[in-house]
Amino acid sequence: MADKVKLGIIGVGQIGTRHLETYQKLPVEIVAAADVSDEALKRASETFGIKKTFKDFRELLKIDEIVAVDVCLHNNFHAPMTIAALEAGKHVYCEKPIAGTYTDGKAMVEAAKKTGRMLSIQLGTLFSMPTKATLRLIEAGYLGKLYYAKAVGYRRRNRPYVDGYGTSSFVQKSIAAGGAVYDMAVYHIAQMLYLLGNPAIETVSGATHQEIDMYEDRRKSGKYDVEELAVGFVRLAGGISFFLEESWAMNMGGPHGSELYGSKGGVRLSPFSFHSTVADMEMDGTFELDGANTRWHRCIENTDAYDGPQPHWVAALQGRVPLIDTAGIALATMKISEGVFLSQKLRREVTESEIEKESKSLAVKL
Repeated sequence: MADKVKLGIIGVGQIGTRHLETYQKLPVEIVAAADVSDEALKRASETFGIKKTFKDFRELLKIDEIVAVDVCLHNNFHAPMTIAALEAGKHVYCEKPIAGTYTDGKAMVEAAKKTGRMLSIQLGTLFSMPTKATLRLIEAGYLGKLYYAKAVGYRRRNRPYVDGYGTSSFVQKSIAAGGAVYDMAVYHIAQMLYLLGNPAIETVSGATHQEIDMYEDRRKSGKYDVEELAVGFVRLAGGISFFLEESWAMNMGGPHGSELYGSKGGVRLSPFSFHSTVADMEMDGTFELDGANTRWHRCIENTDAYDGPQPHWVAALQGRVPLIDTAGIALATMKISEGVFLSQKLRREVTESEIEKESKSLAVKL
């Protein structure tokens, strides 16, 4: 097992900085960073002690000691940067969503297979305690046959840029490809697909909205042209029904969170609770997750390798644990996401084959 994994990072803005902060706690050496901004590179170099910095990411990829790179750029940059890194012989960890479209995400997955390199996508919800607890309940048979899932999440009013945080790049289709779906829903969709075993997608029906008032100067300067709310219904293989609701802004109190239903029991992930019928009596239960988490870390080897997406990525690079197929889950998540947009456009339910056929590349040309 390697002592420290030597990484390069492409993009050291807001998200890249968060990734670098996490790497400080892991057995990692950041050998080099690349970004088009001199200011961002200077800040990253001074804050994290990165000795080599480049404005051209290709120079970073030439460094032999770098075994893997972290891509922290906006969605339509994911595919070209990731594919270039894979072809340069590097393993790749990429920020979510996998790309701006299903087609671009598929190209990334195919490039990873062709080059024999590992590809992982940042899907933090797969490593949350509620997710791990639910997975244990599923594996122990407490939920029975899974047949219905809800991926739910929304903010009262917290749209990037127009509500006062983040840059306008988050709200322009030409850069981000989508709004609340790609920013937030991907986490909840992926979480449910992971727990369900990533079944095949059959059909998608969906709608998107942008209705809540915003500061007009921010709307104009931000060039806001993405959705703030998306709803959807997905039919999955095995007769599984999947409901989706996600929004950056909505005139309603907070939701109960995502839920998973089985023939023997059901789980609400936030706040975490278990629901079943025991001895012909309805039962609602909670668990002491903090205590369980402490015990697992003390007693079960490599539990720390599942503390988050970056700890898992580094542990996989070290050869300590097999890599969870986050790329495959992220690609399926993208297919559902793009299916919602296509359904909105056509005003009808769409099939998996239609989604694949209609998906077009939005990847930025390098």
